[in-house]
Amino acid sequence: MKFKKENVPYMKAGAVLLAASAVLQICVRQRDGFADWYAHEVYPVLVGIWGRIWGIFPFSLVEAGLYVLAAVSLFYVVRNFFRPGRIFSRAFFVSGILLFSYTVSCGINYHAAAFSEYAQLNLGKYEKEELVELCQFLTEKVNEIAPERLGTEKDSAYLYSASKEQWQQDSVRAMKTVGELFPVLGGFYPKPKEVAVSWILSVQQLCGIYSPFTIEANYNGDMPDYNISHTMCHELSHLKGFMREDEANFIGYLACVLSENPAFQYSGYLTGWIYAGNALASVDMETYTALYGQLSESVLLDLAENSQFWNRYEGKVAEAANKMNDTYLKINSQKDGVRSYGRMVDLMLAFRRKQIK
Repeated sequence: MKFKKENVPYMKAGAVLLAASAVLQICVRQRDGFADWYAHEVYPVLVGIWGRIWGIFPFSLVEAGLYVLAAVSLFYVVRNFFRPGRIFSRAFFVSGILLFSYTVSCGINYHAAAFSEYAQLNLGKYEKEELVELCQFLTEKVNEIAPERLGTEKDSAYLYSASKEQWQQDSVRAMKTVGELFPVLGGFYPKPKEVAVSWILSVQQLCGIYSPFTIEANYNGDMPDYNISHTMCHELSHLKGFMREDEANFIGYLACVLSENPAFQYSGYLTGWIYAGNALASVDMETYTALYGQLSESVLLDLAENSQFWNRYEGKVAEAANKMNDTYLKINSQKDGVRSYGRMVDLMLAFRRKQIK
């Protein structure tokens, strides 16, 4: 393949961006403390700048960008089909931009210290009794805050469709509140954005996604209401440099239960109950069954609705997406892959132990 002079600048620029990404990845792995310094000193500057700029747009900029990029790329390939050097050089340049953007807005942060270190949560071994106590606590809280049902209709305060803008604002308030408890979570947050075509996330069995290219927290607006509040906070936690999914789940849980919005509290406690309940079921099915039986009718209806929703999207696309996500997490030093989501229970137990003391 021959490159004309007009294509060389694109190749050089792409090579510089790829080399810069490689250097940063080497620094992360070779220099102790570099990732921590970057995640909590440099990255917040990017969030403050780009988060504010892209936050002006009420829609998901990365979603719109992907559609535009796909359309423009197809048009460009068709138009320059007989000029492969031109196509390759531009594709190489765009790849460099994307990889560098990913590295500085996401990739480095995967290697930073765990949130548990900043929160001074001592993770370790726990007795089964502690897990049972946590599940009992969550059962009581979720029943206490569960929405009332007027016939078959849920209390409108718990309906996302009735208060989309309010929930987006409340998610930012919730994150700032938890930031008062843990300063590392303090500072500026842009509002999370609903993906316009949420079906794209549903078929991948995804509740939300963080965009490193636009520093946006995106979420699936089609899923059952109780999932949405926690997902908003989960994705916003990534904007504080915490990329591990188990930690984002835990931070989202804390933000929700500390929120003044009862719909957020319910989302946090029910999400926590599901994770802790699954852990309990694996070691003591009898106790799990007993606690499940104590859940209010409103909670059981939400759990059933949630199962029905995600069951509709099971299939080969979901399996492929799960495998891709598993590989992605392992590449970024989460050696357990998608299983890392289950570690949220350890964080909840550590926090609960600290509360009781």
